[in-house]
Amino acid sequence: CKLAIINGKIFSAFRSSLAKNTQNLDKVLQGLCVSGKLEDAIRLLYRTGFPVHPRTYSLMLQECIFWKNYGRGRRIHAHMIIVGYVPNEYLKIKLLILYAKSGCLETAQFLFNNLVEKDSFAWNAMIAGYVQKGLEEVGLETFYEMRQASLRPDQYTFASVFRACATLALLEPGRQAHGVMLKCQIGDNVVVNSALIDMYFKCSCICDGRLLFDKCLSRNTITWTTLISGYGKHGQVVEVLDSFHRMISESFRPNYVTFLAVLVACSHVGLIDEAYKYFQSMIRDYEMVPHAKHYAAMVDLLGRSGKLKEAYEFVLKSPYKEHSVIWGALLGACKIHGDLDLLKIASKKYFEFERVNTGKYVVLANAYASSGLWDDVEEVRASLRESGVTKEPGYSRIEVQKEVSFFFNGDKYHRQADEVYWVVNLKQNAETHGTLCCTMHILQVAGNSVPLMLRNFFRYWVCHILRT
Repeated sequence: CKLAIINGKIFSAFRSSLAKNTQNLDKVLQGLCVSGKLEDAIRLLYRTGFPVHPRTYSLMLQECIFWKNYGRGRRIHAHMIIVGYVPNEYLKIKLLILYAKSGCLETAQFLFNNLVEKDSFAWNAMIAGYVQKGLEEVGLETFYEMRQASLRPDQYTFASVFRACATLALLEPGRQAHGVMLKCQIGDNVVVNSALIDMYFKCSCICDGRLLFDKCLSRNTITWTTLISGYGKHGQVVEVLDSFHRMISESFRPNYVTFLAVLVACSHVGLIDEAYKYFQSMIRDYEMVPHAKHYAAMVDLLGRSGKLKEAYEFVLKSPYKEHSVIWGALLGACKIHGDLDLLKIASKKYFEFERVNTGKYVVLANAYASSGLWDDVEEVRASLRESGVTKEPGYSRIEVQKEVSFFFNGDKYHRQADEVYWVVNLKQNAETHGTLCCTMHILQVAGNSVPLMLRNFFRYWVCHILRT
């Protein structure tokens, strides 16, 4: 088959010969994919209008998945439908992976339900797809269904499961999955180890997270960054900086996320000089160009320290002064310190670039309300209504004895609302009178009870809530 190549585009010179010998077409399409000309391959596929060998379809779909060209993958699927080609089970799984990674979970679920045999690739694709889409509960349910189907999970399965448990802060399901992983004898894997360490840190099991890190046989930058970020989330700045320097001493190169975690940690305790040192080291020693979030972390640091003028000047000198995230950091700092003049400047610039963030509307309205500027509060609320964006109510989520409860602001519909508010009032009264509990006082109650730990400064109250 001869092909005419014009301006980098490939056209069939002898379409009829391809029709007579589809093997030639398969070879040409496979050659185009291997040489990185996927778009030309798809054009040629459509021009001929003939089905090709499953191996060719598979190679083309795999290229789409690898390069995240999901739109092109859907075009290949459309071609199958147009020419009446019925994909085999292997191609169905390829299509399932394509749709799951692209976020088209309804189509992926349809393909999954119609598989004759569901292997681990299919299950992993569905679990990962749901977790990436923010449907962690569904992803975990799919994992449980996989276990009931007697399929053996692999490292990809557990990476998604631990990520779901970390996002939802589900300690018990995470521990159970960890136990299953040990029984499955999953070898030392950097991705799985990082996800597991992250889960324990996000579930506030800092010691377990550190113990797992110390037991890792193979570490890389991601593993170290997970440890550093975990300490940072809990405000343990000494551990953050110690881990960072230890990471460098062991010849691991920090990445953008590593430096961001370090800068945020410095911001939480006001280490201005240290933060500037790390910020400059990022540029000078590692030849990295800081992103908008790195500049925002520096603005947040200066703002938290009350240096609003320096923070404003830093914003104006930064290459991201036309980016919402850096103005959002300044906006939050102005709200904390009550600088209304700079607050108005920051809010105006922020909403030029970001109109749909309801959280910043609330921050701005609360800042005006704190100063008694009720006309400005109403103006902010009117702007929020005009934008057509509705604020989703915030809530807290807790799991006790495998039962998940959600609590919304002012919520009195929970079946244990009276007991919950009793504990809240007890905590508020203790804080009002400056009471510090030096020992564990346990209220005797009848029946089954659930211990609820409430932090009062650096001490703990232990209360038992009667379960109905």
